[in-house]
Amino acid sequence: MGLKASQYQAIMRTYEQKQLKSHDIATKRYEEVCGCIPEFKSLDDSIAALSVQHGRRLLDGDENALLSLREKIDRLREDKRNLLKNGGFSVDYLEPVYECQDCQDTGYIGNEKCHCLEQAIIESLYQQSNLKDVLIHENFNTFSMQYYSENFVDPKTNRSSRAIMTEALQTCKAFTVNFQSLSPNLLLYGDVGVGKTFLSHCIAKELMDAGYSVLYFSSAEFFSIFERITFHKDDGDAENIREYIHDCDLLIIDDLGTEMTNNFITSSLFTCINERLLNQKSTIISTNITLDTLADLYTERTFSRITSNYTMLRIVGDDIRIKKRLMNREDA
Repeated sequence: MGLKASQYQAIMRTYEQKQLKSHDIATKRYEEVCGCIPEFKSLDDSIAALSVQHGRRLLDGDENALLSLREKIDRLREDKRNLLKNGGFSVDYLEPVYECQDCQDTGYIGNEKCHCLEQAIIESLYQQSNLKDVLIHENFNTFSMQYYSENFVDPKTNRSSRAIMTEALQTCKAFTVNFQSLSPNLLLYGDVGVGKTFLSHCIAKELMDAGYSVLYFSSAEFFSIFERITFHKDDGDAENIREYIHDCDLLIIDDLGTEMTNNFITSSLFTCINERLLNQKSTIISTNITLDTLADLYTERTFSRITSNYTMLRIVGDDIRIKKRLMNREDA
């Protein structure tokens, strides 16, 4: 999906503004040069007159007219460069001024997107995601295994916290690698503060950097939007966000279970999950509640959709936030 048409059009309008800015700079510089060097405009007028004159000769069948025109114009252009230099201007002073020389502020090189347009698209995706600032600090490059101990053993699986997280990290990286072909879904559940949200942020950054659209919401924010849509029919912003929720390449719902659950909440969750599955759109859900509680709170029907279509990652360990505070206290 990437950007919606309206977002793409907004970006392309910025390119139009860049081109207008370049034109305005060129016009002002030309007027400045002509004001300082009156002969400069005369040379431009001579080039225009020569072009018309030799054009007529070409129409009359003079095969040497084009070569003659090129030679004369080259001489006049050299005279212009000398005038600029002698007038204290650089010889390229009247060249177009572009923010991106590669595409000349069009966004495209031939039929391919320029690197500057690709970056602009990624920036727009970041703004849309609700994650722009946090992903600077939370991504695969900053992920650390130091908070996951070999000594913390999960009694259910008899595996250490580090072993469980090592496997979870590999699964999350594979999620991004296989994203386009598989449209994967992920449920991150387990103890409080063990890195579930961090992992979802890691995935989000990889996908947005690859040009996919990602939306992140805490569960409270997520259900608030559906409440606004249902009970405030004139809320255009909420309606637009709902379109993004259904259409974005990846939706992240964080901390499911922290909101006040009722029939409206459970119905909204099922509708969203079901629609995204039908449209083959990926979703990540993180929660601190157990699978039994998940089934009790959000109905067996929703639970069945999740368990049948999501990769389930249970993560255990010490609360990283507490460990960090203790480490900082020891370093102080």
